[in-house]
Amino acid sequence: MRNKKQLLIEQLDQKLENFKYAAMVIVPTKGWVNAIRTSLNMTRDQLGKKLKMTKGAVQKIEEREALGQITINKLKDIGEALDMKFVYGFVPNDGSIDKLIYLKSKKLAEKIVMRTNQNMKLEDQGIGDEKMNKIIEDLAKDIKREVRRAIWD
Repeated sequence: MRNKKQLLIEQLDQKLENFKYAAMVIVPTKGWVNAIRTSLNMTRDQLGKKLKMTKGAVQKIEEREALGQITINKLKDIGEALDMKFVYGFVPNDGSIDKLIYLKSKKLAEKIVMRTNQNMKLEDQGIGDEKMNKIIEDLAKDIKREVRRAIWD
């Protein structure tokens, strides 16, 4: 049976699914504002008029965007001026939030089991690799189900 946390994770993964192809898009060297403006054959002066600013201010915006120093609100304003919708989001490196949580849970489980096994080996009570892998997998599933905060430490 799914718990509330698992349901939230599934819902978030469904929302993020739409962004998976966006992760493959390469941002233009001079930024999106410059790339779109020049592709539309729009001058900085023309965009500036739409934004109620000077062409010099538009140039600064383009430079700040290229350096990653522009606000989301400013990008939304520019999107409106260009008759476009600005969108942003996050794309999990491993494909989904669920998988991210699983990988972090497994890493924590390995750390816990290895530490415990090391102590047992010192007392000549160590367990075999196959059994240890099963214990790690079971513990990882428990940790993932609970979405323990310790996975982020």
